[in-house]
Amino acid sequence: MAGWIAGTVSDAPVRLFCFAHAGGGGTFFRPWRAAMEPEIGVCPVVLPGRESRIKEPAHTRMGPLVDALVEGLLPYLDRPYAFFGHSLGALVSYEVAKVLRGPLCLFVSGRRAPHLPNQRRDVYDLPQAEFAREMLDLGGTPPELVRQPELLEFFMPVLRADFELNETYRAVPAEPLSCPVFGFVGDGDPLAGVDEVAAWRSVTAGSFGLRVFRGDHFYLKDSAAGVQAAVRADLRRVLPADRVAG
Repeated sequence: MAGWIAGTVSDAPVRLFCFAHAGGGGTFFRPWRAAMEPEIGVCPVVLPGRESRIKEPAHTRMGPLVDALVEGLLPYLDRPYAFFGHSLGALVSYEVAKVLRGPLCLFVSGRRAPHLPNQRRDVYDLPQAEFAREMLDLGGTPPELVRQPELLEFFMPVLRADFELNETYRAVPAEPLSCPVFGFVGDGDPLAGVDEVAAWRSVTAGSFGLRVFRGDHFYLKDSAAGVQAAVRADLRRVLPADRVAG
């Protein structure tokens, strides 16, 4: 079985575990390494069913995935750490944080708060052509993927599995987190409004911060430098002074 982290695990004084959107993987966050290391060790998380783990079945239910993630990440939690999750990744990282209770902070991006109902129809079980159109409409899926049947057949299982994971999720009442939570959102995101991301404040007894960037659901690409600067600034607020350079 391949590892949960893409590439070499950084020896930086603090680790930032990054969880990607539906269909995404560790490569989405690899550019962050050059921008943040050696101050912050970026650890892109690779879920089963993609990239180096393409031969493993993707999870379609949150409970088993979280159990596996907790076990898989434990060896890397030997120093201060935080989570950054985008879209589906925000939900996954939150559920892992609920179990571990140890992150310095949690960054949730481009996803409504877990207790808010989904206002869109479920798409994971649509016929293939209709599902492919939905993926194009959401953005983040290259048009050439839909035009090439062999590529579509290759990537469709993990996309469907991730959407099933997201759309079958139901929030369970839980004790609030104690760590700070920072909500990030694009001002033109059709899937997560500013108010919906602001509602994450209810999941923590700690502090909450909200940052709004220009862009749509994939604002992380267009506003990469600003997002990375914001993450560094927020991490400095929660770290002991001797852990992150000024």
